[in-house]
Amino acid sequence: MLLEKEKKEVIAYGKRMIDHGLTTGSGGNISIYNREEGLIALTPSSMHYADITPEDMVVMDIDGNIKEGNRKPSTEINMHLLVYKNRPDVNAIVHTHSIYCTAVACMGWDLEPVHYMIAMAGTTVKCARYATYGTPELAKYALEALGNRGACLLGNHGLLTAAPDISRAFSTAEHLEFVAKLVCITKSMGKPNLLTTEQVETVMDKFGTNPYK
Repeated sequence: MLLEKEKKEVIAYGKRMIDHGLTTGSGGNISIYNREEGLIALTPSSMHYADITPEDMVVMDIDGNIKEGNRKPSTEINMHLLVYKNRPDVNAIVHTHSIYCTAVACMGWDLEPVHYMIAMAGTTVKCARYATYGTPELAKYALEALGNRGACLLGNHGLLTAAPDISRAFSTAEHLEFVAKLVCITKSMGKPNLLTTEQVETVMDKFGTNPYK
């Protein structure tokens, strides 16, 4: 079996994604890229995370050629491949439909620094333009919004996090959902008191998430 370790990790984090309320049913997707082997383990399309087994997982190369698995890969295969091709520091991607991040994305807003935990991903988290799910256009817009950061919002869709490993990618998704919730609450109360770029960069240095350090 190819990428046995990676398959098990993707399945485990898929279940966590459901348990932690970051998506529902089969929404979203997760992948891990083993760059040494040149292979990617990706969740299958339209399967509830609780039901996925290692045999259901799809393994492909960076060009999208299926190397193992009989199921259809996630519809967001284009987005995963494009990020991996353009971000050599990224080895894991988590795409969620978490409520508050998606609410902010449905407003077309960038995620603002109302709390220092945004430093998990950058000084801000940009919102990509809307495109139909699974299309090359969505992949392109996501990459543009991601830039060199650890996450982006997908317009009227959800959240994408990208990190050196799956633990960091998942943790980023969790913490950004917390930040997005604060954005929604504070904007309902008035004008949020935003942190400065310098203040967030100080936290990024502490977290080790500053791409310029």
